[in-house]
Amino acid sequence: MSHVHSPQDGPVIRELRDFDRLSGSLPERVLFNNRLVIVLICLLVTLALGYQSLGLSLNAAFEKMIPVRHPYIANFLEHRGQLAGMGNTLRIAVARENGTIFDADYLETVRKITDEVFLFPGVDRPYMKSLWTPAVRWTGVTEEGLDGGPVIPDDYDGSPASLERVRLNVERSGEIGQLVAANYQSSIVLVPLQERVAETGARIDYHDLSRRIEALRAKYGHDGIRIHVTGFAKVVGDLIDGLQQVMVFFAIAIAICTLVLFGYTRCLRSTLLVVLCSLIAVVWLLGLLPTLGYELDPYSVLVPFLVFAIGMSHGAQKMNGIMQDIGRGTHRLVAARYTFRRLFLAGLTALLADAVGFAVLMVIEIQVIQDLAVMASIGVAVLIFTNLVLLPILLSYTGVSPAAAQRSLRAEQSVGGGARKHPFWAFLDLFTQRRWAAVAVGVAALMGGAGLAASFQLKIGDTDPGAPELRPDSRYNRDNAFMVANYAASSDVYIVMVKTPQYACAHYATVMAADSLELELQQLPGVESTSSLAGLAKVAAAGMNEGSLKWFEVPRSQDMLNAIITRAPRELFNQNCDMTTVYVYLKDHKADTLASVVRTVEAFAARHDGDEIRFLNAAGNAGIEAATNIVVKKANVDMLLLVYAAVIVLAFITFRSWRAVVCAVLPLMLTSVLCEALMVALNIGVKVATLPVIALGVGIGVDYALYVMTVTLVRLREGASLSEAYYKALTFTGKVVVLTGVTLGIAVATWAFSPIKFQADMGILLAFMFVWNMLGALILLPALAYLLLGRRAVSEHPAAQMSRPPAPGNAGVVVDAAAGPPDGVLPAAVR
Repeated sequence: MSHVHSPQDGPVIRELRDFDRLSGSLPERVLFNNRLVIVLICLLVTLALGYQSLGLSLNAAFEKMIPVRHPYIANFLEHRGQLAGMGNTLRIAVARENGTIFDADYLETVRKITDEVFLFPGVDRPYMKSLWTPAVRWTGVTEEGLDGGPVIPDDYDGSPASLERVRLNVERSGEIGQLVAANYQSSIVLVPLQERVAETGARIDYHDLSRRIEALRAKYGHDGIRIHVTGFAKVVGDLIDGLQQVMVFFAIAIAICTLVLFGYTRCLRSTLLVVLCSLIAVVWLLGLLPTLGYELDPYSVLVPFLVFAIGMSHGAQKMNGIMQDIGRGTHRLVAARYTFRRLFLAGLTALLADAVGFAVLMVIEIQVIQDLAVMASIGVAVLIFTNLVLLPILLSYTGVSPAAAQRSLRAEQSVGGGARKHPFWAFLDLFTQRRWAAVAVGVAALMGGAGLAASFQLKIGDTDPGAPELRPDSRYNRDNAFMVANYAASSDVYIVMVKTPQYACAHYATVMAADSLELELQQLPGVESTSSLAGLAKVAAAGMNEGSLKWFEVPRSQDMLNAIITRAPRELFNQNCDMTTVYVYLKDHKADTLASVVRTVEAFAARHDGDEIRFLNAAGNAGIEAATNIVVKKANVDMLLLVYAAVIVLAFITFRSWRAVVCAVLPLMLTSVLCEALMVALNIGVKVATLPVIALGVGIGVDYALYVMTVTLVRLREGASLSEAYYKALTFTGKVVVLTGVTLGIAVATWAFSPIKFQADMGILLAFMFVWNMLGALILLPALAYLLLGRRAVSEHPAAQMSRPPAPGNAGVVVDAAAGPPDGVLPAAVR
């Protein structure tokens, strides 16, 4: 059947009447011969999943954000129930703007805060500490021997005498720098958290906990009192609060993508349909998540953004094909079926290529990243139906505006068939010539070398103090700066667990070994202070000998050590006395700081571990982050190897030419190297939040190269020169490549304005990768093709058949042999 080039109604209707509805593949016949049923099913599914999405929750779990299979984390999880403060702990500092803490009103405020926080869901109440808890005690030497008691005694009444007694007790408690600031202007309420609420068994709702804390801050943070809060739970709570603003950025992204697409098509109805189908994909994704037992967290909340942006780019391809055919006078239903034939396999394979970048994230043994990979894969699966099936069916009903169709046809004829080349495509075609190709490859080599040298400086882990997920001027990071400035026991705690036989945790050899480890750790520049039974034993030994500093040493007498441990804080040893701990308080949790502590502890353990004693890494928030950095460092290498292996295999199956694979993959590798160099320049470390970026960029960015190289190879195999083949590819898919790159880049670039810093970082990096991958496909790929392909003969490939008129009833592409394929129509080979 030939195309009808007149848009008059009569020929169009005759073409529809003459069209063989039984032609095409079985999926095409089933879908388009039952269009109304398909639309009604999609409507019902959308309504059902839209209702399901109302049950989607936004939360985070402590264990989902750490590598639970790493030996350090396995040690932590095995012993987390035996000691306090080893992992998820809140620190609430109650500070006076003027005066000291030894004030009746101040102490009453601390009591009220302690009582309220004690009843919060998820608090590990036996290990909670403040000036008012019985576990915070003082020990002193009197004429009658050792004496002690709670810091705030039972007969405290707020009188000047009672306040003076509290002052004396604080000074004898050893809590200065720990629970009490050295300047006596603030004190801490230490709140260890359980992973689940004991009363209900449900996981902690960090958003609710954050609201409770903010209500506490608003209630008591006045009249000269300031409240500062740090800890994992508060970071997550602030992230969730900030992520509620994501809807604003989602709306901005929708508006920008709609304007870009409308500017390209000038057709309102088809533009709105593409947007609608992309939004339907997001609704289906959000509805499927709670149905399958998933919830959004601060990291996976970005997935709906990506699904929408990818849907917009792929939807534009389908709309472009239909618009071209309608411009030639084809009926909208026939045009939709032709477009389905030409693009379904191409779109399917393209989305599978996108999924590669998500799938490789499953190798990272951190559940929050694995969940992100699963959610993104679900989103890609949804797009296969909403954008490859539903959109052509809807367009078969609505068509496109006649003016837009004619405009598109004129634009195609002006750039594709005339003697005068379009200036932009003509400029890009220059890179198939020797001089320009050499310049492009040379510049790329220089950029790659410089980027590689810079990438060696890439840090694993956090590069800033505080919570790098939040802006430096955020409330949390200001609170963290207060903690660091006022307490020797910082909020970054690294805990070494010392395992011994039962009842041997206080043996002299054990205590001395812990003391030796402390001495080595105290030499590190990132360590502020340490704490263990050894330090307590030294203080107690001096106290038992009239306070003489000559006795400030670990006593050799086991009886004296046993007497000391009976008064030791419970966080320093467990009930069976087969484990003691060394607390290491760090200045920050930067990657270099954590790495130096890990090296020191591991080297010490290698020298001293034996049958009677073992030094185990690691607990505390800093210890957990150190383990996470180790996993991320290894996963970064494994992930890149896997994603490129998958892309190379996919490209080789598509092209059946190793030279073409090199041309397609080298621009991706250059972008990856430059992205790592950009991370160094922006002081962004590789961590849980940024680890997926490069894999996502490669998985989605490979589309551009597949677009261009597939069409170029088809023309080369027909005998065209490289310049002719590449120029045809530009006019054939170039606009779609540019549109895709611009749409994706703009959509994710809006994240840069997010109040959540890691979301802003991901937006900048992804936008960079999308744009550079596009430029690599348009500039570096043809230059490499000149060096590797040129006029080289290539073997016949099934993709070459795509440019030939099919036999009647064939599901292939109908193409005018003289004019070539319509602009924007992709061969049904893999992109």
